[in-house]
Amino acid sequence: MLAIVGARADSQAVPFTEATTPAQATPSTQATPAAQTAQPTKAWRDSSLEEYRNHLLALTPIVEACAKARDLKACDPMLVGPDDRVPLGSGANAEQRLIRYGWLRVLLSQAQEKDAAEPKPTSGSRTLVKIARTPRRTTSELLQDAEVRLAHDLAQTDAAAAALPAHAQERDSLNKVLAGRDFRNLEEGTARQTILEKIGNWINRFFDAVGRLGSHSAWIGPVILWGLLGAVCVGLVWGLLQLERRWRIRLVPESGGPAAGAASARDWQLWLADARRAAAAGEWREAIHFVYWASISRLESKRLWPADRARTPREYLALVAPEDGRRAGLATLTGSFERFWYGGRHAGEGDYRAAEQLADSLISGSAAQTGGGQ
Repeated sequence: MLAIVGARADSQAVPFTEATTPAQATPSTQATPAAQTAQPTKAWRDSSLEEYRNHLLALTPIVEACAKARDLKACDPMLVGPDDRVPLGSGANAEQRLIRYGWLRVLLSQAQEKDAAEPKPTSGSRTLVKIARTPRRTTSELLQDAEVRLAHDLAQTDAAAAALPAHAQERDSLNKVLAGRDFRNLEEGTARQTILEKIGNWINRFFDAVGRLGSHSAWIGPVILWGLLGAVCVGLVWGLLQLERRWRIRLVPESGGPAAGAASARDWQLWLADARRAAAAGEWREAIHFVYWASISRLESKRLWPADRARTPREYLALVAPEDGRRAGLATLTGSFERFWYGGRHAGEGDYRAAEQLADSLISGSAAQTGGGQ
């Protein structure tokens, strides 16, 4: 009950009745300079429930005296005193509620002046005044409302002082219900379940809003339907393109051996033996040629690509994925092979040794491991 008292006392204006006009309900617009300067030295004080009740009892005769005298002495805002900070319970750490009396100070400051008589309407505006103007409450009526409010707050303090029932029987009944079989295995939801529930609720609210909008605009439904179908088709096309790209470099099982004339139709060991014989004879250009095809034969025998004798060196290089660690070594070896074999440049022993080292890394698989680690 005391929480209700605090909620009533924290109001910003003087909303005594529904007939109060906005000009009367806003203290900041009607407070006189005397009321603005006449503030208590302390904003609030700690009060017990009994002290708060005595404060309300003391405020009632102040309002009554101001309503009778209507002068500066009887309607002095300083007579209200500081605000009360009242505990909401009996414990040491009970929550406290600040109850303000600013509304009463503003009203007393306003009551220092007599009620002004309402101006008489002119003959041309009488009809509009009768229809549109709401009767304005006088300060005397507001003082009467203040007395009613203080009496109501005092009655609430009496209700708050009454001890609350223990509800022991109700508590026992609830404990028996919670101990039943239906509530025995209840557990708190996990964070994942909570997130999924929020996502589901958001989806439900979205489609509910779309349904309400579709009732006013018939074109919304077909647009959403075709939009979803288009998104699904785009996703399928993108997925097929990704699969096709992977299948180009995937190990492709073949029913028979490689086609005649393909690099892998001849064992890579034979290509490498030819390269070493050519190097021993000082034929470095021929040796680089055999080293290159030994590498291609080895990679093709590992099913890095399907065997095809019609491919060019650049087409072999294009079949290796960019993220494959063997691509860098094969690109260097391909460039060396093209310079000395197709370009007709003179090759030396150093050129052959460099090509042979690249071929060894491709054949042994160390280039793939190095690229994967990077």
